[in-house]
Amino acid sequence: MSCSYFVVRNTIGWPKKLIMEEIKCKIIGTTPSKSNCYRIITINGHGSLAKTPAMKKYEESFFWQVGSARNKMIDFPFEFHIDVFYPSKRSDLDNSFKVVLDCLQKAKVIKNDNNCALIHARKFIDKENPRVEFTIKKA
Repeated sequence: MSCSYFVVRNTIGWPKKLIMEEIKCKIIGTTPSKSNCYRIITINGHGSLAKTPAMKKYEESFFWQVGSARNKMIDFPFEFHIDVFYPSKRSDLDNSFKVVLDCLQKAKVIKNDNNCALIHARKFIDKENPRVEFTIKKA
């Protein structure tokens, strides 16, 4: 597990200005499918959605693995590049990047996933080492 946060500033002029921000992370573990991570519960006669234990466990693991990128609160349009390594080929790619964007928002790496201006997602198979590798950079 590793996460790195890069800030590149211009080197000409004063004060130095932020020209690009980039976060790169590798999150170990299988990403749960968003469509299977909620169950319907009844509270006081009203239906509601609750997270499954698998989703709660993944969110907690994600929170600790994202490390130094936590609480950056990126609040500008960003590109999201993600490679998802599954233990088998039966998982859906779109459900995984939705879960990861939600986890990024919960860990306060990004302020809101509606700032995502571009998604570049790829699917791979790695039975021994399922993981997610992603980069966030200014759009």
